[in-house]
Amino acid sequence: MPELPEVETVRDGVERHVVGRTVTDVEVLRAYSVRRHVAGPADLVGRLRGRRLAAAVRRGKFLWLPLAAADGVPDEAVLVHLGMSGQLLVRSAATVGTDPPHVHLRVRLLLDDGGALDFVDQRTFGHLSVQDLVPTPDGVPGGRGSALAAVPEPVAHIARDLLDPALDRAELVAAIRARRTGIKRALLDQTLVSGVGNIYADEALWRARVHFARQTGALRRIDVQRVLDAAADVMTEALAQGGTSFDALYVNVNGASGYFDRSLAVYGQEGRPCPRCGTPVRRVEFMNRSAAFCPRCQPAPRLPRA
Repeated sequence: MPELPEVETVRDGVERHVVGRTVTDVEVLRAYSVRRHVAGPADLVGRLRGRRLAAAVRRGKFLWLPLAAADGVPDEAVLVHLGMSGQLLVRSAATVGTDPPHVHLRVRLLLDDGGALDFVDQRTFGHLSVQDLVPTPDGVPGGRGSALAAVPEPVAHIARDLLDPALDRAELVAAIRARRTGIKRALLDQTLVSGVGNIYADEALWRARVHFARQTGALRRIDVQRVLDAAADVMTEALAQGGTSFDALYVNVNGASGYFDRSLAVYGQEGRPCPRCGTPVRRVEFMNRSAAFCPRCQPAPRLPRA
């Protein structure tokens, strides 16, 4: 599933190529892809037709496009969640008129320059909807792409991410240490800190030399800070390389894949030597997915005595 760097790569592309355009029409080719728009596909089309896309904003793994309002202050937005295979692809006027649509095209927003913004989703776990904007719980502007202190209503419970300049890092450290859980579970909890998924959690913990099962309450503040710094660093590096792609399911708005997968130390590297010490990387089942780690660099926590 796309994580923060992948979604930010898409957001940046949408901002550069689509923001400022007006939606002239909408084609919903698969109703399931707009299932979160409770009023149905026809209402979604009506609410988007004639609206200008005012910005491209992201929090964690969620992306939204605020819609310009008459008073200049957007009060609703197109909310996009990419799911496991969702893509936003920018089409020029020339390609819209000549190229056949993508086989997995689900929703197309036709734009006033003759081009289009396509929502493509092979596995259909993603979704697109129009949602009301509500004030952020802390009322503080932040997030990539906008200074607006508002988020779509379904995103209001999602925490700020590690690249958000408004994130209170000391408060986050305290919140993590107060949880009675493993450190990787805490990193994946989007109500604590958003944008971190399985890939970057494993990579961050390897960089910080912390085992995924270490209990948050047993970690010192400096240890938690080291993990968060590592997560921010690895996501920043991945962002510079366009994200992590393992197949054609993740691409940017121009259809190009990221290549941070070439820099991964432990995720997807089971059996290969740890880049730091040479010990074979291990992978174990974890939360219906997996955890990859170096057993030497990231020693397992000691079990309490009986």
